[in-house]
Amino acid sequence: MTETTLRFEATPQQGGVSALLRVPDRAGALLVLAHGAGTDMRHRSLEMLSEQLAEHGIASFRYNFPYKERGRGGPNPKAVLTATVRAAVAAAAQAAPGLPLFAGGRSMGGRMTSLAASEASLPGVKGLVFFGFPLHPAGKPGTERGEHLAAVGVPLLFLQGPRDTLALPDLLEPVATALGHQATLHMLAGADHSYKVLKSSGRTEAEVYAEAAAVAAAWMAKHAK
Repeated sequence: MTETTLRFEATPQQGGVSALLRVPDRAGALLVLAHGAGTDMRHRSLEMLSEQLAEHGIASFRYNFPYKERGRGGPNPKAVLTATVRAAVAAAAQAAPGLPLFAGGRSMGGRMTSLAASEASLPGVKGLVFFGFPLHPAGKPGTERGEHLAAVGVPLLFLQGPRDTLALPDLLEPVATALGHQATLHMLAGADHSYKVLKSSGRTEAEVYAEAAAVAAAWMAKHAK
């Protein structure tokens, strides 16, 4: 397995950001993986996902949004975030040519990926993977954040915890159902939005991440052809 540190231009105004490309032996696909609002590409959540995906032959391209690259402030405006997603997809395709391409991310990173794809298709991307899609803010249930998903023209995989306060199951399930065969919803028993579990669940956080990666890898293998 190889891991390479790269840089690419997020936008002409924002300049360059960092990325990590991890390619296991005999990789079968490449996932462009965006971080959540309060984390960055080196956060343990993305590190765990990257490691587990590699165990299943999936390469990963993790990257920073500009605000995290600078190490200050909250998320950039939506237009900057979606432009960065688009630039990351292009950089990943160039860095690992020949691998079937997928995109997505944790929480906000996944949502920004789907927003970018709803505005215009992401070249070469065969599907989107959401590791905890943030359907609504905590304590403010709603489905408005999911309205753009119908405009995304590729298959979608939702890997969600039933204890997720940013995507209540009774709201997310109808959203996924309305998308028909385009969407696959997989519930990770006992998990919350961060994939943490209660001790009483009998599961560990590591087991949740392992399940999420295994399901994602199998789904990508199905859609890579």
